[in-house]
Amino acid sequence: MKITKVEGLLMSCPFETPIPLPFYGGLRTILKRDAMLIRVSTDSGIKGFAPGPAHVRACREIKELIGPFLEGRDPGDWRDFGFKAPLETQKTYHAVEVAVIDAAAKADGATMSELVGGRRRDRIKCYGSAGMYMPAEGYAAEAAAVRALGFPAYKLRPAAGPDGDLRIAEAVREATEPGFGMMLDCHGWWRMGDRSYSPRTIRQLCRDLAPVSPYWVEEPLPPDDHEGYRRLRASQPLPIASGEHEPDEASFRDLVESECVDFVQMDVCCQGGFAMGQRVFAAAERQGIRFAFHSWGTLLEVVAAAQLGVCWPETVVEWLEYPLHSNGGRPGMYEFPVADEILTEPLHIEDGCLVMPDAPGIGVEIDESAVDRYPFIPGPWSIFHIDSPPETLAVDGDHSVPWVDAEGVRSGG
Repeated sequence: MKITKVEGLLMSCPFETPIPLPFYGGLRTILKRDAMLIRVSTDSGIKGFAPGPAHVRACREIKELIGPFLEGRDPGDWRDFGFKAPLETQKTYHAVEVAVIDAAAKADGATMSELVGGRRRDRIKCYGSAGMYMPAEGYAAEAAAVRALGFPAYKLRPAAGPDGDLRIAEAVREATEPGFGMMLDCHGWWRMGDRSYSPRTIRQLCRDLAPVSPYWVEEPLPPDDHEGYRRLRASQPLPIASGEHEPDEASFRDLVESECVDFVQMDVCCQGGFAMGQRVFAAAERQGIRFAFHSWGTLLEVVAAAQLGVCWPETVVEWLEYPLHSNGGRPGMYEFPVADEILTEPLHIEDGCLVMPDAPGIGVEIDESAVDRYPFIPGPWSIFHIDSPPETLAVDGDHSVPWVDAEGVRSGG
């Protein structure tokens, strides 16, 4: 079996009316959500699929560099390919590699997890991830709805200032039982121009939050401030999580080994691939901390991460992020229909856990027609208007840069 074609297929779900979301220090406007489907075709008719980094640079790298490198190779030899490129292109390659592994596993009649480490369990615990820019009562209602869906935990993104964030967490706790997990994701929400929280404010807020027992506080500091994370973790009682913006393996190793966090996070499909993910898991195990997947795209991303996660015990790889979108009127944030429609059937969630599919490869059927239903629209997917100092920034699907400007030009700001 030989690879005949490699494609990075971008998709967009625009909003007819952009969604304005005021926060402490400015206004965020959500314009659309993007996704990438990676498709690896072979001469035997077997196709491998994976989620990919949803931005134009990655699509170009797949077309111009990665595809030509892989064409003519046997997917079963994926461990020996030895692709070499600059770091960001290497990350794109490792996302494509997931689709190659899918094709190889299908050819062997095995699940992907059997090829990459050996399945040690048949399910993985999920937390429902939603909660963006609402009054306290909105978060409380959403938390109760997520709990009613059977998820054991809920991740929210407070953005209301220190006092408002505390009120939001208290309202969520009041709406849920004490044992229900509450994760506070602070990336971007606690850095708001002149109104950004100081380290002292963050330490005090963490102490004030302790009575409502958040499961963790995620990225309360700039991700590259490892020394700040080490001091914060030592100075207050709450568990700290970070990792989704680490640039390379050395940075992950420092985050784990320098006692910066209680939970290390990673998007294994887009931050370095399965082999690197395994090494991050092993580092977490040696340090006695736990791992939680970052999964913020489609359900294909969720199941791909799970295929790797179930190769490890829950004492090491504990959580799988399950993004909740309000598709079909369900509880969750804005609609993102391709996140569900990329699969022909929904994933099986039981008692708050993803029950792993037993079909060969990645275990799910892909609806390739979604690519035609959701044509890609270039440009950033959300824009931040900061009050002070006045500034307009934007975010696209490339996590290798913090911001783009409102016209989509890359910025290091």
